[in-house]
Amino acid sequence: MSASVSVCSSVLITGSSRGLGLQLVRQLAESSNRPATIIAAARNPAGAPHLQELSDTYPGVHIVTLDVDSEQSISSALQEVHSILGNKGLNCLINNAAIGRTIDINAVTPEDMMQMFQVNSVAPLFVTKAFLPLLQTAAAGQSAGMGIHRAAVINISSILGSIGENTGAGANLKSYAYRTSKAALNMVTRCLAADLGSEGILCMSLHPGWVRTDMGGPQATLGVEESVSGMLSVLGSLSETDHGGFKDYLGHTIPW
Repeated sequence: MSASVSVCSSVLITGSSRGLGLQLVRQLAESSNRPATIIAAARNPAGAPHLQELSDTYPGVHIVTLDVDSEQSISSALQEVHSILGNKGLNCLINNAAIGRTIDINAVTPEDMMQMFQVNSVAPLFVTKAFLPLLQTAAAGQSAGMGIHRAAVINISSILGSIGENTGAGANLKSYAYRTSKAALNMVTRCLAADLGSEGILCMSLHPGWVRTDMGGPQATLGVEESVSGMLSVLGSLSETDHGGFKDYLGHTIPW
């Protein structure tokens, strides 16, 4: 994250056990102007040795158990995060946890659609709703401007959820459940932006690129290091003009 911008004091990242989430925790922890408190939320921290290693190595990295598909887990995680942050509030919530796989018209089932909609669209909304009081506390503590230095909700989305980009080669990826779930997440972002802007809480969708993760597959064009480095640069430069927007890891605007 660029040293020339104000960074947040605290960040919470869901889905931190592997892939983009783990790399976000790693690069933030290693940053020269890192947040004082990095909360790495994962469904099964005990099965995430690399995350445990980061927590053991870097001060201020806290691991919290969070299954975004469980209201009880969200509630328990909120209590734990509140105890970590005290009365300071939460500057940046990154809704990164997601599931995805390619399912064409012949294979797609109602269960596929509902499972991805629940995890990729509904869960980020209700995680945000649960942690909203902490974001409001952080936003109220600083009245100037908008950005991660104050309070922000970052929804990790995908260009595959862009209706405007569903043309040409991009239209050939037949992933009904995943693509519609990310389009729905983008609308969640827009609704949150309309609701929370007056409180100084910035909301935006961010596309990490096509990344070589378990979800992205080995043919993807980006490594996690490059994707996350780009995303952190974008996050560090966010301002009022980005509120309610949809960008990629290079800072380019993506059509809805």
